[in-house]
Amino acid sequence: MTTVGILSVLVASCVAWFLWERSHRKTHAVPAGLQPDVDLPHTAEFELYHNALSLCSKKTRFCLSELGIDYVGHHVHLIETGGYENIGRAFLAVNPGGTVPVLVHEGHPVYESHEQIRYAADHAPEGAPSLVPHDAAAEAEMQKWVDRSSLVGDDPIAKAAQSAGNAVPGLTVPLFSSMMQDVPVHWILEGVLFHRLKIRPLLFLALKVRGLRGLPHLPPAVKAIKACGRAMNRHLDDLEAQLLASGGPWILGESFTLADVSWVVVVERLREADSLHVFLGDGRRPAVTAWWDRIRARPSYRVAIEEHGHETVVAGTERLRAAKRADPALRAALEEF
Repeated sequence: MTTVGILSVLVASCVAWFLWERSHRKTHAVPAGLQPDVDLPHTAEFELYHNALSLCSKKTRFCLSELGIDYVGHHVHLIETGGYENIGRAFLAVNPGGTVPVLVHEGHPVYESHEQIRYAADHAPEGAPSLVPHDAAAEAEMQKWVDRSSLVGDDPIAKAAQSAGNAVPGLTVPLFSSMMQDVPVHWILEGVLFHRLKIRPLLFLALKVRGLRGLPHLPPAVKAIKACGRAMNRHLDDLEAQLLASGGPWILGESFTLADVSWVVVVERLREADSLHVFLGDGRRPAVTAWWDRIRARPSYRVAIEEHGHETVVAGTERLRAAKRADPALRAALEEF
C-alpha cells in the first residue's frame, strides 16, 4: 500500500472513531431538580457523584454531612483532577449534562447543587437538624442568600454581579492555570472534541499553552478575573452587613441554615485560589472572618471538605502562591481589582 493509501486509511479510521464516540456521548443541558422519570442503578438510598475540586460538590457533601445523611460516593474526575471522566460514556448515562454533583435518591437523580441541598433538607432522616426556617419570611430570606451564592448557567461569569457563586469561576482562573501544568494536552483535546461547552476546554488549552506566568498576557482572562473580583467585593460587603444586622453567629442569626451551607464553598474556593487574604486580610470584613472561623470548626467542614482534598489542587494552590511571591507584576494582575 502506498503512503497516500496508508494515510487515507488512518484518516478514515480516525473519522470513524470520532463519529462512533460522538454518537455514544450524547450530551445536552438537563433540567434542575429531581428527575422522577429517570431510573439509575443504585445500591443505597442516597448516592452522590462528585469531584474533589468541584465547588458544587463541596456544597452538597457539606449539606449531607450536616444532615447526617449517609451516602455511597462515586468520585468523578474533571480535567483538573485526572481527566474528562465527566464526559465519558458511563457518567453521561448518569447526567447527560456532564456536570457534577449528581445526588441520586432511590435511583432518581437530582441535578444542580442548589436543588440538591434543599432536596436533602426535605428528605433528611428523623432527628436531623432543620436547615430550613419554619417561618415563611425567614425561609424567603434564606433562599435569597442561597441564590446569591449559587453557581448557575452555562456562562456563569456573565452573571457574576448577581451571584457570588457566579463570580467564583473567574477568580478560580489563576488556580486553573497553575493546575494545567500537571494536565497532559491530550486530556484537554478530549474536551475540545466531546465537551458540550467548547469554551471550557479551549480556555484550559490557552492556559496550558501560556502557563501561569503568561496569564497576565491573556486579556480576556484578566478581564474576567478583575470583573469577578469587583463583584466578589460587593457580595462580601453585603454578607458582612447581613451578619452584622442579624447579630450572627450565622447568616440568618442564631439558626444555621442552607444559606450558610451555600456560602461555605464560596469562601473555601477563595482559600484554594489563594485570594482569601485579598478579601478578608488586614482586618477586612471582620464579621465574615469570624463566621468563616466558626464554619471551619464544624465537624462537617472536616468531613466534607478537608477529608476530600486532592493532591493536584493542593499542588496548584502552592504553585500559584509561590509564583505570586516571586513575581509582583503577576500578583498585581491577579489581586488588584
